[in-house]
Amino acid sequence: MQRADRLPAALLAAFVLAWLLLAIDPWYRQDWLLENVLVFIAVPWLVAGYRRFRFSNGAYVALFLFLLLHEVGAHYTYAEVPYDAWARALTGISVSEALGIERNHFDRLVHFLYGVLVTPAAMELLDRGAPQRGIWRWLLPVLFMVSHSTIFELIEAAAAGVFGGDLGQAYLGTQGDEWDAHKDSALASLGAVLSVSVIRLWQAGRTGRAPR
Repeated sequence: MQRADRLPAALLAAFVLAWLLLAIDPWYRQDWLLENVLVFIAVPWLVAGYRRFRFSNGAYVALFLFLLLHEVGAHYTYAEVPYDAWARALTGISVSEALGIERNHFDRLVHFLYGVLVTPAAMELLDRGAPQRGIWRWLLPVLFMVSHSTIFELIEAAAAGVFGGDLGQAYLGTQGDEWDAHKDSALASLGAVLSVSVIRLWQAGRTGRAPR
């Protein structure tokens, strides 16, 4: 193994170990399977395409973090991740009480981080496969993330309609909020805007050129 391959290989090994642990006795096995469709597609695609299209180490770290959080959501279902119990055990403080919220917001956090953590890889993919100029270097990655974030919400709604019942509700995870899909898409878009802004400004700082 070459030195440049060590970090991606270590991240893959760490993710596989975490996946195996979180695959043990998930709270709702059928929902876990549905949530893992993304993983069953994305991880083999990344591995198979590694030699042909290698992302930066930073992009691999960001993808690892997102997929790890996604696996936590899949294990418990997003609406029931017990982050409040974890916070109480570690600090004695209830996150929900401190912030004055009743809804489980783990899914909101992960949708926002989807925009933050997946965007770096999307930018590298676009920069190499569809180079942009001017304002499009800022707009196209955001539009790319917004478009497939919205498509994913439509797929979620369709899957929930097909499966119905408790499984459909667990997978959709609206928790009674009719604007859930809109808020999730908005948070993913906000995360993408933040990620693009930080990365483009960092790139401009490295080259000594004004952002363009």
